[in-house]
Formats: sequence, structure tokens, C-alpha cells
Amino acid sequence: MANYTITYSEGSKGFPSFYSYFPDYMIGMNNYLYSFNKGQLYRHNTNDTRNSYYGTTYASTIKTVINEMPLDNKLFKTLNLESTDAWSAELLTDVAAQSSSIDSTSFVKKEGNYFAYVRTNGAVSGGALTESDFKSRANGGVGEVNSLFGGGSVTDLRFATSIDINSQLSVGDSIYAGSGSTLSFTGVVTAVSNGDTIATNYIRLNNTGGTTPSAGDFVMYFKNAQAESLGVMGHYTEITLTLPSTVTTASELFAIESELMKSYP
Repeated sequence: MANYTITYSEGSKGFPSFYSYFPDYMIGMNNYLYSFNKGQLYRHNTNDTRNSYYGTTYASTIKTVINEMPLDNKLFKTLNLESTDAWSAELLTDVAAQSSSIDSTSFVKKEGNYFAYVRTNGAVSGGALTESDFKSRANGGVGEVNSLFGGGSVTDLRFATSIDINSQLSVGDSIYAGSGSTLSFTGVVTAVSNGDTIATNYIRLNNTGGTTPSAGDFVMYFKNAQAESLGVMGHYTEITLTLPSTVTTASELFAIESELMKSYP
């Protein structure tokens, strides 16, 4: 069973805050809060070090939802914090379980606020694919492999001349291939040739760490989702902000803003 230390607010008539410390006993006296932990007596709010309880320093966490136009599917493109410090952020939407992770160092201070682009957490090159990876706008299909050429760490995936290799495919993209609904990492694109013969209509790969496909396997390309900076899609986004435990001075967060646009299928 999880432990919680919560506070009641007269203004909100509810319990808005959770604390990281778990006292054995608490009491208010002479305008101070006292608590006991493992037989030791502590008086709270007596120094300038924030979030330090019983010898342990904790991070601050705030969770909220941006739910503008709740019936519309939207792309959340940016995150802007009116704050005295940069927080790290985790964004999760309701559509295709799309998510984005923004480190506090990725925020840039602009006009007194901290600004960052929302970048989708896409497939890591060589990693397993998830449902949300297939629904990303940064990915696409190429077609069935006609034949393979090469050896060692270099392999050419050759295609029939009837297949016009997708113009969105570029060097550095990850290639996955397979049959049915199972695709395996094959390699990283090093060259693309859209020729008029099978020998010149190919995708050249560095296949280090990849699985060699077979003729007839279907090929898809997956771009670096974070580099594409496509944002996350959903009717709403749940945002979790975390202030690192290294920040032990007073910090203020005034507003959380996001630039968004309606998504058209």
C-alpha cells in the first residue's frame, strides 16, 4: 500500500498537494509545523533549503492537462513555461499513446520564459516498434524487396522498377523489414538510388546490428521522430513537470502554455 502525505486547502476546499516525506506524527504549534520521524523531532520552514526532509532532498512534480477544444484532434507543437526555472516535462496524449520527453536543458529562455519544441518519443534505431510508431507521420512504406546485393556491413535492398522509392526517404533513416505484422530492424540508410533498372533502384544500408531481410519482405522507413519535431497528437495532453532535486531555492511557476493546431486526417 502506498503512503501519502497530503495537505488541505481552505481556498480550494480540497487536497491539492502531495508531499514526499512521511512523518510518524505531525502537530502545529506557535505558527510552526512540527513532525516526528524515527524518534527525531523536526521543525519545518526554518531554513532556505527547499524540498529537504529528514536528510533527503526531493524533486518537485506538477501534473496538469491541456484540454483546449476537447472534441478536436490536435497537434501539440511547443511548450512554454512562465517560470523562474526550467523544468523537465513528460507529455502523454490519448491518441495512439503518443508521448514526448523534454529535458530541462532543452528549454531555451526567451523573453523571460522557458520555451521548447515538443518532440515525439519515436522508435530508437534498432529498437522494437510499438503501435504509436506506425501511426507517426514521419514514417512510411517503400514496398517489397525484389533482391539483395552486397556483403559485410553494406547491403543494397533492390526493388522492382514499378516501385518509385518514396521521395521522403533520406540518408540516416532506419529501415525495418518483414512479413505480416512483424517488422525487424534491418539497418540505417546510407544512400538512395531511384533508377530505371532493378540494379539501380535500391536503398543502400549499413546493416550493422540489423536482421537481413528476404526477397518479398515489406520495407518501411522510420525517421528520427525527435529530429522531425512533429509534436504529439491527441484530443488532450497530460503534462508532468519535474523540477530537479538540485534546485533547492524558491522557484515559481506562473503558467504553462502550448502552441497547438487542429489535426486534419
